[in-house]
Amino acid sequence: MRLESEAFQDGEEIPQKYTGEGDGVSPPLRWEDLPEGTQEIAILCEDPDAPRTKPWVHWIAWGISPRTDRLMEGATDGGSEGRNDFGNIGYGGPMPPKGHGTHHYHFKVYALDAPLPLDMGATKDELVRTMSGHVLEEAVLVGTYERR
Repeated sequence: MRLESEAFQDGEEIPQKYTGEGDGVSPPLRWEDLPEGTQEIAILCEDPDAPRTKPWVHWIAWGISPRTDRLMEGATDGGSEGRNDFGNIGYGGPMPPKGHGTHHYHFKVYALDAPLPLDMGATKDELVRTMSGHVLEEAVLVGTYERR
């Protein structure tokens, strides 16, 4: 399984448009080679470089049909979204503290063998707990961003 974006390559800088300093919309994502038996797609984006003990959650989405192979900019294609660490439902763009250096944003796509029974606004912990035992495969795309 592979994950990529037309907005940035793995390990490269995320364009400002997709950050808290820009339009703050989610970047376009595309995946391929889903494993057989995939019933649902889930997405998690987090920043492990955040100055705290656990990664900063920027986006949680699930309920995405395995019949699709992409999300367009700002879209969830009928999926549900959870609460990010900004306290909002949906995508929250990169916004590391000024002068904190380059942060790495891990966009993860999960192929699941069952639909997730989660309510809109679920947290990362709820997503991870509910996905446990249902992840067939995952793919990761890392983008970077630094506030100057």
